[in-house]
Amino acid sequence: MNYPEYRLFDAVSHQLKNFPKQDMLNAKEKGQWKAYATQDVADLANRLSAGLLAKGVSGNNFTPEGSDKIAIISNNRPEWIFTDLAVQQIGAILIPMYPTTSTQELEYILNESEAKYIFVSSEELLTKIQSLKSDYLKGIYTFAKIEGAAHYSELLNLASEELLQQVETTKQEIPNTHIATIIYTSGTTGTPKGVMLSHSNIISNVFFSKASFPFPDQPQTKVLSFLPLNHIFEKMVSYIYLFSGISIYYAESLETIADNLKEIKPDGFTTVPRLLEKVYEKIMAKGNELSGIKKSLFAWSVALGLKYDNRKPPGGLYSFKLNIARKLVFSKWREALGGNISFIITGGAAASEKLLRIFNAAGIPIYEGYGPTENSPVICVNRKQNNETFFGTVGPPIDGIEVKLAEDNEILVKGASVMLGYYKHPELTAEVIKDGWLHTGDIGTIIEDRFYKITDRKKELFKTSGGKYVAPQPIENKMKESKFIEQIIVLGSERKFVSALIIPSFTAVRDWMKENGIPEMSNSEMVANQKVHDLFRSVIDHHNVNFNHVEQIKKFALLPAEWSVDGGEMTPKMSLKRKVIIEKYKNNIEDIYA
Repeated sequence: MNYPEYRLFDAVSHQLKNFPKQDMLNAKEKGQWKAYATQDVADLANRLSAGLLAKGVSGNNFTPEGSDKIAIISNNRPEWIFTDLAVQQIGAILIPMYPTTSTQELEYILNESEAKYIFVSSEELLTKIQSLKSDYLKGIYTFAKIEGAAHYSELLNLASEELLQQVETTKQEIPNTHIATIIYTSGTTGTPKGVMLSHSNIISNVFFSKASFPFPDQPQTKVLSFLPLNHIFEKMVSYIYLFSGISIYYAESLETIADNLKEIKPDGFTTVPRLLEKVYEKIMAKGNELSGIKKSLFAWSVALGLKYDNRKPPGGLYSFKLNIARKLVFSKWREALGGNISFIITGGAAASEKLLRIFNAAGIPIYEGYGPTENSPVICVNRKQNNETFFGTVGPPIDGIEVKLAEDNEILVKGASVMLGYYKHPELTAEVIKDGWLHTGDIGTIIEDRFYKITDRKKELFKTSGGKYVAPQPIENKMKESKFIEQIIVLGSERKFVSALIIPSFTAVRDWMKENGIPEMSNSEMVANQKVHDLFRSVIDHHNVNFNHVEQIKKFALLPAEWSVDGGEMTPKMSLKRKVIIEKYKNNIEDIYA
């Protein structure tokens, strides 16, 4: 399968030619939605490119080492895209960073990448960057107007006709093989690694994903964006939107997503399973507040949804019941998401099969996909066609790439979207790219010869002291099907048996306590309560039967506070940092094995 030889910034001229929009990019400013038309974005990006040229930023023959690096650390907003486009258009390389990254890692990234300038969104992030030591940083520009700081409009004001003409000339010279961005992947297991992705890498993934899912050109469609733009998934999907004429609206924050969905009424969005779980928990909590016939109807609908199977034509009676549930109960779920949702794509971690069934039953289509940063990123995704979606899998590979399993069932991928390598680390590149095949580090199986199922991370498999290998992820995913388990990490490396640290769903447990006449108590009191402990023992025993004796959780500890990005236990894409959690709760773990 072929793909166009575009550069990422060609998305703007493509949109101007085919479907110029009045609301290409949108964000709340002073409480009101402000729209940027396609022409506005083109003009702002060109002026910003010219301002960077005035500061001496260039592509310098378009080599990884020679091209200047520009860093960005910001929430999602139109200025993020302006900056991305502006940096690309002059052959420089963007270095995006998570706002929640530790100062130690930020300092490492700025120095290894030799970033010349950095764009920051807020006063808090400005202070964070100012505290770092960099041998290369020449200046900081802010998106918010902050007293004493250089606002990015200062660069816009440097744009002269001569510099704008230079921007147009430089655009024509940039090959699609040139690096568009270096994305530093999670440092959960050591030093962050800079993944070098060319325009061609990302463009191929854009057009292969666009054709596979599919995303036709849809100028009337709107999406809400809230996953961090510095993550390759949201960045790549943003360019699918731009090349498809889809309007992007940026959520004000994670806390305002529910309100923004109701305001915008988008057709879709991308997310991670953790956020879907939180939506589901809120819905269930509201359902539990109901009484009488409404509560019974809610429970009946949820039970019906859990039986939903898109791959088996529903019988007449089931379809009849489901239509009633959709009309009386599930319609309110759809309204809470704006009422127009036609797709939600989730990735970054395994989605609960239970959630996939119930949301799809409710008429809220969720499609799980998969891929690492090193592949720009998508390898597989479930499709809109029913026969191309299989709950519990990440779907078939997208068109245009090759995928296979190694002898140890590691997933390997080959194609135009595989990264150029790790910046300044050819030895690390050689470890993961062999004979053109990217070794993902993910263990999987294939169902029906085409649907891939991720069973674990190669590095997360552990061996008990009895010499038996255990894959923690399937156990964790099964346990999280319980409404009482919010988060869980399965342990047992070099130990006699498998154990777990569990964060209860405190809302669900409180409802259970109320039903059983147990007095209200704090989280700390709750996790120490024997009746609560007995409840979790029964939940674990119920799910343990799905695993062999060695894999079953023998003991566990309940913890009183949720793991979070701010707390350091989760990555910005909301995956658990196993090493951090094991170190932080080593006393609890020792108590389990005492």
